[in-house]
Amino acid sequence: MADDIPLIDLAPLSDGLAGARKLAPTLNRALEEVGFLIITNHGVDRDLIARTFTEAKRFHDQPIDAKHALLMNEHNNGYMAQGRYNVRTSRVSERAVKPDANEAFFTKRERKPDDPLVRANRRFAGPNRWPADLPGFRETVLDYTEAVDAMARRLIPALALSLDLDLSYFDTAFTESQFSFRMSHYPPVERADELYGIAPHTDVNFMTFLPQSGVPGLQIATKPNNWRDVPHVPNSFVVNTGDTLHRWTNGRYLSTPHRALPPTGRHRYAIPFFLGPHLDTMIECLPSCTDPHHPPKDLPISYGDYLSWWYDANYNAEDQDDLAVVNS
Repeated sequence: MADDIPLIDLAPLSDGLAGARKLAPTLNRALEEVGFLIITNHGVDRDLIARTFTEAKRFHDQPIDAKHALLMNEHNNGYMAQGRYNVRTSRVSERAVKPDANEAFFTKRERKPDDPLVRANRRFAGPNRWPADLPGFRETVLDYTEAVDAMARRLIPALALSLDLDLSYFDTAFTESQFSFRMSHYPPVERADELYGIAPHTDVNFMTFLPQSGVPGLQIATKPNNWRDVPHVPNSFVVNTGDTLHRWTNGRYLSTPHRALPPTGRHRYAIPFFLGPHLDTMIECLPSCTDPHHPPKDLPISYGDYLSWWYDANYNAEDQDDLAVVNS
């Protein structure tokens, strides 16, 4: 236990079913009681993580014109300027806060032109935007997202067991996951009331995987307004449940509020990987999470429709067109 955030060693997953069964009760407690955990022995190469942090810095060190050339497209891939992000739909959103003090670059799964979702012109399956003058950037990002996606999918069978489901329950939904990868830059700013790196919010996706950088800032609140720092554990990922899994489990697994404070005296970079199921997956109450005394709280919705609602409400790509307030 790391300051009440469960610390979970994923090494047992190498033992297959026996390892998944060993981890399932621990995952259940962590996600029912905290909604956050810290994982070690995750299998993602330490050097690849370090190189991806370096690429995040390389991207944000570019001249502002180079970043503006990659402004987010309709699939929410590309650059989001500072002051353009504020989650409005979360149950913990603060209406009066200042725009978040971060800038970010987003990618999703890289798809070929003949991919069925691309041919169908599906939202969130469109092209990524890549910088032209950063050799190795694209390759590193693709290697990293592939590695984290594989690690996350190794964990999902244990998650299914934690919910009293069959080991393979989520296999179809995650055979081809729908993820979003964010490379964030938090510049050092003078602390002020109602100013955050990222204001209090919950994530929309299934689960989030964040490698720790050693620069503090991330805080969680398992009780209203009881904010506490996430402790630093070397070579670990902070993992949290998002609103999609919260909805899927009928509220059984938490989607815990969190925020990031602006750094002081140094820059902070973050590279969260937001895992979700295939766009066509129906998010409807799991059979193990309802009974006559606990009917489903939400109507079924496809993951694609859920994402469309959330993105349009929180950072529509059209909002990126006005560059007057951009400040890098």
